[in-house]
Parts: sequence; structure tokens; C-alpha cells
Amino acid sequence: MSYPEPRYTDGEGEISATYRPAGTPPDLLPRGGGSTHYLATSETTHGEFGLYRINMGPRAGGPATHFHRTISESFFILDGTVRIYDGERWTDAAEDDFVYVPQGGLHAFRNDSDAPASMLLLFTPGAPREEYFEKVAKVSDWPEKQRAEFFFRHDTYWTG
Repeated sequence: MSYPEPRYTDGEGEISATYRPAGTPPDLLPRGGGSTHYLATSETTHGEFGLYRINMGPRAGGPATHFHRTISESFFILDGTVRIYDGERWTDAAEDDFVYVPQGGLHAFRNDSDAPASMLLLFTPGAPREEYFEKVAKVSDWPEKQRAEFFFRHDTYWTG
């Protein structure tokens, strides 16, 4: 395996880093006492990856079993316990545990505990997941065709 072809070929470097201080308010406050922080979006990483901090309230639940055709999804647990399904069994992932799900990998996750949980979600390559996070809680009220188009657009395929 080798390094990819260079994407930056101009001059001797540039000032282009981004900084997000720890106290930055969340970008999204979904139901259930959680929050979502957009740490690095597909737009800011030029499509390389998307990185999000997901804070889940106690007994917050989570998405049912699904897979993605174009993106992988990685979970790094920062605090608490997140139950993660790998297509075969549920695992209680705790602080500093890591789970990688490649394209096509069945998975689901939820917080079943009485305590909050926090994790980093990494999608590669980057995809515009922000609209997904902002609207997914509302799709149950949409007509079936509109729901199907939304999930197709966001590379989410439910299995049940």
C-alpha cells in the first residue's frame, strides 16, 4: 500500500487549519437530551471524511439495523456505554472502545443505559451527513416515497 496521489501541489504550504474550541456549542440538539457537534464536515475536509461528536441522553435509543453502500462508519466511545450491533450480535462498547463498519456492513447503535453516552462518528469518504442528522427525526411523518428518497440520498438502507 502506498500514499495516494498528492492533492496539494502549490507552493510550500498554506495557512488553512481549522480550530474548534472545546466550549463550542453543539450544532444540533435532537430530542432525548443529546447533542451533535459537527467537528469536520465533508465540506470542510473536501470530501475526505466527516467527523461528528454524538452525545446521547440516557435510554436515548438509536437507529435500527442498516448499512451504507458508499461510506464506512467508525465509532469511538468517549464516555458511557453504547450498544453496537455488528449484524450478528450486540456489544456493549465502553470508553476508548473502537468499532469500524466497512461499506455494506450491517450495524445499529443505541444507548440503553440509564447514563448518558458520548462517541465520535467518522464517515469515510466524507458525505453530507448534516442534513441527515437534522431531518431524520422528522421522516416518520413524511409520505413513504419522500422517506425512501431521503434515505436513498443519504446512503442508508434499512434491513427490517
